[in-house]
Amino acid sequence: MSVRASSVDPASPTPAGSQGSAESRPVRSAAEEPELGPVDSLDPDARTGFLAGTLAELGKVVWPSRQQLFSESVAVILMVALSAAAIAAIDRFFGWISQQVFR
Repeated sequence: MSVRASSVDPASPTPAGSQGSAESRPVRSAAEEPELGPVDSLDPDARTGFLAGTLAELGKVVWPSRQQLFSESVAVILMVALSAAAIAAIDRFFGWISQQVFR
């Protein structure tokens, strides 16, 4: 098994062996980063494009039928009620036990 040692030039922004591929990009300092302005400074096309994209995605959503919505809502309400009843029963049981022990 042979191990290849790689030499890295600390002054070079790209790793050794990389010939400046399309995936590598130059390193920028924080001062060179573009400053983002407030949202109001966006051009109107960007806002309308976002709205159009949002509406297009909402059009792809498969909405439940009235029957599905009703049956699943009932199932959720029943499970919440059962969970609340179970927690209340466990709480009362442990309360009763603590009353018996610390009387």
